[in-house]
Amino acid sequence: MKLISGTANEPLARGIADVLDIPLTAVDIERFRDQEIFAKINENVRGEDIFLVQPTSAPANDHLMELLILIDALVRASAQRITAVIPYFGYARQDRKTGGRTPISAKLVANLISKAGAHRVLTVDLHAGQIQGFFDIPTDNLFGQPVFVNDIKDRFSASDREKMLFVSPDTGGVVRTRAIAKMFNADIAIVDKRRPKAGESEVMNIIGDVAGRSCILYDDIIDSGGTLCNAAKALKDHGANSVSAYITHGVLSEPAVERITKSELTEVVITDTIAQPDAVKACPKIRECTTSTLLGEAIRRIANDESVSKLFS
Repeated sequence: MKLISGTANEPLARGIADVLDIPLTAVDIERFRDQEIFAKINENVRGEDIFLVQPTSAPANDHLMELLILIDALVRASAQRITAVIPYFGYARQDRKTGGRTPISAKLVANLISKAGAHRVLTVDLHAGQIQGFFDIPTDNLFGQPVFVNDIKDRFSASDREKMLFVSPDTGGVVRTRAIAKMFNADIAIVDKRRPKAGESEVMNIIGDVAGRSCILYDDIIDSGGTLCNAAKALKDHGANSVSAYITHGVLSEPAVERITKSELTEVVITDTIAQPDAVKACPKIRECTTSTLLGEAIRRIANDESVSKLFS
């Protein structure tokens, strides 16, 4: 097999290559003066099992187009099988019609990837599980939970974990939060919030007893940070000893870093599914865990036609 990286997250691709003990395949990706993308695969890939690493993070449209162009180049180079490894699947929040005359953009992107020639998709923590059904090709949705479970065990002592309480920042994330809480035999709480308009949230109530507990907010995406910071304040107001957060995908659009820095949050832990700018790396309250081992093992299993679901059993 061969491993190829686009420009969206080369550090993660190199980490996966180290886990698999294989080199990254040489690729040239250029942009013309009008920002048109050109890609060339510099090694023979005829008959090869290809894994192409390219999250569709910001700038989402550029990285998505780059992914499609690389897939097309591999198809025309006669690759035997192409797996699009998309650690962060952009447009996942547009998974249903939210009003009249609105698109289901997640389905559109799934169609584009399939039509471009990908044979399989590998991703991490889809915002909505039903997006797997949007693809007409096999799709493996890995969970970031094992990465965070290992980190929590390393960072918190057994006595600290007895006071731990996992919190879902909204009702939609209860199933996800309950799954990780079960790993520690811990209780859960829920933040009941109202969203006046897109990008803004107002915490209304806390469902559950958080007084005297070490609260961990658990979610799949942090974008502007408004929901998370409001939830942290509400938890502290209800008597929580401390509030930290474990979030799979750090979109962290402005002014997320500023909000987190000024918030009640002790720490925000994200994964490296999205390559972060220097401003995020410099924030003392934000820490990153790698998914390279998780993705590398999943890729190895796919290449060897082994079970991927056993990673989580």
